[in-house]
Amino acid sequence: MSRNNEDRLGTAAPPADTVVPAAAQQAQDQSVFAFATPTEFVELPSGGRFYDEGHPLHNQETVEIKFMTAKEEDILTSPALLKKGLAIDRLLQSVVIDKTLDLDSLLIGDKNALLVATRITGYGNEYTTNVTCPACTTTTRHEFDLGTVDHQLGGLQTADAEFVTATDKGTFFIEGFKRIEATVEVRLLRGHDQKATASRIKTKKKHKLSTSQFLEQLSSFIVSVNGNKTASYITSFLENLPAMDSRHLRTVYATLVPNVDMTQDFDCESCGVTTPMEVPLNAEFFWPR
Repeated sequence: MSRNNEDRLGTAAPPADTVVPAAAQQAQDQSVFAFATPTEFVELPSGGRFYDEGHPLHNQETVEIKFMTAKEEDILTSPALLKKGLAIDRLLQSVVIDKTLDLDSLLIGDKNALLVATRITGYGNEYTTNVTCPACTTTTRHEFDLGTVDHQLGGLQTADAEFVTATDKGTFFIEGFKRIEATVEVRLLRGHDQKATASRIKTKKKHKLSTSQFLEQLSSFIVSVNGNKTASYITSFLENLPAMDSRHLRTVYATLVPNVDMTQDFDCESCGVTTPMEVPLNAEFFWPR
């Protein structure tokens, strides 16, 4: 749903009793509307269900963004922003209409939805990139259709109720482990959580401390294990968690997360195999050839 946002242009209307010549009126109309950037309402996978009262997105199903322009392309090609890893965040800040919205407070799935929608407004639905066939390992150029990307609602609507219980704090208890008896409390991650995890990993690498990106990512969404919230206890739990139960934890948690479903069928022209594949978000996503 797009519109031309004439009310945002800030142009002063003439007094009601002023007579404007037809030619002048037409020129004025053209000058006003020729440069109005269209906008679009992006549906959020979460539907605003997991934001606290007082948050701008509480129970809000959509976020309004403007279409990408040359201004946003400048952001994407800024060497300073690219070096600091800030280009994508600045891009989203530029296109979101509500400037009071803290993008780091968004659920990661909602932020992903804004990224996909922004890319479509700038370069269209078609996304062509290199893909390696998982069956024959042949690398080819493949075109994905971003217009068919679907949403996963998350929460108990998509989770296996046999293993999950919701709490009144917005968290979830996961059970059903095969090798151990445990109740793991998890929460939905937001943008600032993602940045905090990346920062911890970077700091540990800088000081040459042992680190596991896999364990860091798991611990980032765990609130407690068997009611114990201490970091050392959670770390010990994860380090000794059998692989089968680790897979169960990750699989069940993934069903709880509202997100964009980036899975599409890939038809390999070399071996003829059709394989479900997640759309790769590489440099060509925002920097197409």
